[in-house]
Amino acid sequence: MATTAAGQTMLIETERLRLRPLRDDDADAAAMLELLNEPGFHRYIGDRGIRTLEQARGCIRDGPLVSYARHGSGMYVVERRSDGAWLGNAGLVHRAALPHADVGYALLERHTGQGYALEAARAVLGHARATLGLGALCAIVTPGNVRSVALLEKLGFQANGSVRLPGKDEDLLLFVNEPATG
Repeated sequence: MATTAAGQTMLIETERLRLRPLRDDDADAAAMLELLNEPGFHRYIGDRGIRTLEQARGCIRDGPLVSYARHGSGMYVVERRSDGAWLGNAGLVHRAALPHADVGYALLERHTGQGYALEAARAVLGHARATLGLGALCAIVTPGNVRSVALLEKLGFQANGSVRLPGKDEDLLLFVNEPATG
């Protein structure tokens, strides 16, 4: 990890993006609140019931911040390098119900269709392998989310049946990405 002149810890940089840890502050909480209430997020990921800034802060504290401490990774803010715009998040989710860490991503709708999700997910995949030393990785997708299926296939993920997460009432498509051998 590198540190900027402002003292902000950077995790991953790509040509256009910067992925950094979420912070327990009003700016990240406000952006998360917006993301969690996007129609596409509700449709393809689910309604988390987060409706206030304090609930969004709690979501950050109880999710990504715990994951960073426990697993050394989690979901990260995806920022555009050129202007620092908060685009969404991407990273690894560690679920007991899945055999491997789960690559996840979500963008604010106004930033979709520009290749940011592919670039961020590719960076997460590279970071998981090169820095964290992880082998196989999973991804889960709501049936009908054609764009995410196409993105995962571009990254080399292979369909591997379906899975139902504990406490959920819908089957999700399961994809697996094995590291290249040779």
